[in-house]
Amino acid sequence: MVSKRFLTAGAALGAAALVLSGCAADSGSPTGGGGGGEDEISGTITVITQRTDIVDTVFQDYKAQFEEKYPEVTVEFEAITDYEGEIAVRMNTEDYGDVLLIPNSVNPDQLSNFFEPLGTVEELSQKYRFMSEEAYDGQAYGIAITGNTNGLVYNKKVWEEAGITDLPTTPEEFLDDLRAIKDGTEAIPYYTNYADGWPLSQSDSNRGAMGDPDYSNTHVAYSDTPWAEDEWHGIVDGLLFDIVAEGLSEPDPLTTNWEESKNLLGSGQIATMLLGSWSITQMQDAAEAAGGSAEDIGYMPFPYQVDGTFHAQVGGDYKNAINVHSEHKAAARAWIEWFAEESGYAFDQGGLSPLVDGPTPETLGDFEAAGVEYVEMTPAVAGEESFEADVVSASEIDLYGPVYRQKLVDIARGAADGTKESYFAELNERWAAARAEVSAG
Repeated sequence: MVSKRFLTAGAALGAAALVLSGCAADSGSPTGGGGGGEDEISGTITVITQRTDIVDTVFQDYKAQFEEKYPEVTVEFEAITDYEGEIAVRMNTEDYGDVLLIPNSVNPDQLSNFFEPLGTVEELSQKYRFMSEEAYDGQAYGIAITGNTNGLVYNKKVWEEAGITDLPTTPEEFLDDLRAIKDGTEAIPYYTNYADGWPLSQSDSNRGAMGDPDYSNTHVAYSDTPWAEDEWHGIVDGLLFDIVAEGLSEPDPLTTNWEESKNLLGSGQIATMLLGSWSITQMQDAAEAAGGSAEDIGYMPFPYQVDGTFHAQVGGDYKNAINVHSEHKAAARAWIEWFAEESGYAFDQGGLSPLVDGPTPETLGDFEAAGVEYVEMTPAVAGEESFEADVVSASEIDLYGPVYRQKLVDIARGAADGTKESYFAELNERWAAARAEVSAG
């Protein structure tokens, strides 16, 4: 499972294609709360998912439950491993299922080109959380499959074996702990998942660690120096560089494997990974499969405090949306509402409910014990919803993806020229130039 927001290298290329060739939505498509191309909830719908691991098991139970409630609908699933890369290419046609997850390659001002509007953000926010995250001009286009917070998943037994008893509160303390793990255990202290790429992008969803819900609207695209030492990207990317440069990560990043990394962390061969809270249940399953216990898996906030308090960003995961070209929009709408309200997916996966009054998962007990304060980021100012995405595009720095971070890792391990300081200076220069270009345009 992969959490929003990230871009794989393939998706970054797909994003450019989408910008160039996205077809405009039919002006006759229904809007508001309807979201249906016909009144009757019937027909065969294709639901595209990234959950290749449970599409043949858990999702088959969902199918049976949904079809019992809506006997005139048949649900078919299509699971994609490289979801971002493949779906970006398919969305240059009209053939991309009836229900799909909104990919990161679609900028806010492009949403109506590809997806059916579901209603206003104001209206839908009475029932669902995170509605402003895939919205434009007051219209919402997707409903979250689950909500996540962000931090580091770790094997408690390994950390205890290294003699660590307290959570690190600064990047420096975190490095000290990884050094202790390297010296006192057989485990790899930190795992980047470099080869798969997308896990490197998880850090961008941790901006809430700065403790400011307005951070994205006052920093990042509103700063010429996001990689300064006291800015979020400077802090988190600087920590990644130091981890790799000190040999505290996997010895050969070119051979990492996401699925195998779950088994390695669950069995204690890896100590720590930076991932969204969606990963907790998967690591717990891996621990049990390795003969351990789900209790071996912990979840800690990013090692940074503001006024002595940890903060963690909360937000929606991927959003289920309706293909604007679907011939069965009423059935598709019924599916995404049922999935959010009745499937139990969010709770079962240890996620935050997409429902305003939904349950809180037990998997976040570690955050409660650490006194973590949750931060839900303030939406972009009206009229500037695409500003950051436009700067990302103009700078050719895949802020939501792995490519520039992979280069950072390469520099840190001596496989590419440069230093942390020279690379951050280059990123800041490109970012500032892109900001000026987008602002002038």
